[in-house]
Amino acid sequence: MSVVKELETSVESPKKIIFPSGELLSEEPPLETYLHLQQLLLLIKCLDWWWKERQDFFSAGNLTIYYSPNQLKSEYFRGPDFFVVLGVERKPRKSWVVWQEDGKYPNIIVEILSETTASTDRKLKKEIYQDTFRTPNYFWFDPETLEFAGFVLVGGKYEALKPNSQGQLWSQELGLYLGIHSKQLHFFTPEGTLIPTPEKELKSEKEKNKLLQERAESAEKREQLAKQEAELAKQEAELAKQEAELAKQEAELAKQEAESAKQLNELLAAKLRELNIDPNSP
Repeated sequence: MSVVKELETSVESPKKIIFPSGELLSEEPPLETYLHLQQLLLLIKCLDWWWKERQDFFSAGNLTIYYSPNQLKSEYFRGPDFFVVLGVERKPRKSWVVWQEDGKYPNIIVEILSETTASTDRKLKKEIYQDTFRTPNYFWFDPETLEFAGFVLVGGKYEALKPNSQGQLWSQELGLYLGIHSKQLHFFTPEGTLIPTPEKELKSEKEKNKLLQERAESAEKREQLAKQEAELAKQEAELAKQEAELAKQEAELAKQEAESAKQLNELLAAKLRELNIDPNSP
């Protein structure tokens, strides 16, 4: 029996369904390659960073989604590589259990293709995400071949998304584009700007703060230099004033000395006349 058949059987016999309570642990196998791990981490940390102020979503990778009690008895279905559920509390979970989350399924799913999973991701999982999950956006990406495709649910059926001029595909659920950059799948803003990783953002912020600090220090130094130059100009002006005053005093002194010499000569001439001495005689 397929997973879809299992769910249909469960829905037809609701009285027989026993929904397990408590936390269910994820039972996903390890990621196949280092490229898959890096891609998964990139999607998670970029979206979490971009939505760091939001508390109304849950994003995860390689985490089991439990949507049917009968599923616990089979190995047919493995969880998506990456998925996002909107309108839920942002908190850690050990798995995603639909019946414990008000029946909410992922709003967007991304499968990272590999040789062993590609066929299932393109066919069976696509069918489950379309017919059972009703997930509005489904994407897949192959980190080896860079195969990239996306779908939007229209009238209960997936229709292929058309890429924009940059080859990016729009997710109306996230309000973001998905596209390939440096051989990895990234998120882009509606304007087409690459959403950076937290590390790059922090590095950029650090460099920006350093530049602002350097500018502030430079401005402070310029202000100090201007203040010093103004003080120096003031001192030079004061010195020029003192020199002018000194020159004035020297001129006044010279005038006084000349006047004194004149008075002395007149006094001497008068004295000589009293003595009947010609002041011009040898």
